[in-house]
Amino acid sequence: MIAARLRRASLRWCAESIRVNSTAPGPTATDFNGGAMRDDAGMRQVLARQTALGRVDEPEEIGDAIAALASDGLRWVTARWIEVSGGALL
Repeated sequence: MIAARLRRASLRWCAESIRVNSTAPGPTATDFNGGAMRDDAGMRQVLARQTALGRVDEPEEIGDAIAALASDGLRWVTARWIEVSGGALL
């Protein structure tokens, strides 16, 4: 469903030179769920074991991926979804 929406939005906005991309974050140490992924060491360990890189994402890492998608270095990329999960979906 997300991929189809990305394609539709990209087709809609490409004539305006606007690229449409998305990220798919994995477990991230944020305020979500009352900050449990950020503050609860036990929960972080459980979630870290579910990622190939063995830890949860930090919010800055999601921001880095978004910044990369918005950069001129990826100006030829549109209608793409980038998983930023440390390999949680492998």
